[in-house]
Amino acid sequence: MDETCVPSGVALKDTGFGYTLSLISGKYKIIIIYWLSENKVMRHNELKRSIGSISFKTLSIMLKELEADDLIIRKEFPQIPPKVEYSLSERGRSLVPLLNMMCEWGEQNKLPAPEAVQKLS
Repeated sequence: MDETCVPSGVALKDTGFGYTLSLISGKYKIIIIYWLSENKVMRHNELKRSIGSISFKTLSIMLKELEADDLIIRKEFPQIPPKVEYSLSERGRSLVPLLNMMCEWGEQNKLPAPEAVQKLS
């Protein structure tokens, strides 16, 4: 493969690679996309419980950014108490093969846990 997705002399942000990174970068966006791909539809608190370490405010910000980038769909139901559900848009679903490739790469390339290495010694 001779081509590079970041040719020399071209700013990273001006490439397809840079654009993709701009949409999914950050500590939680790709995790949110993962959970929505696994569960199809989730509510805010379900996502928060699934992720665990994310604050309410950070999750809200990430969801707004993902919605603005047309990667997720926010569906609000007019009822009391308010009910809001999140799901992947078609554009968001197009990232699932990328997540699958990352998973496969990780399974093939993960290093043994440090305690496993010590046991082998």
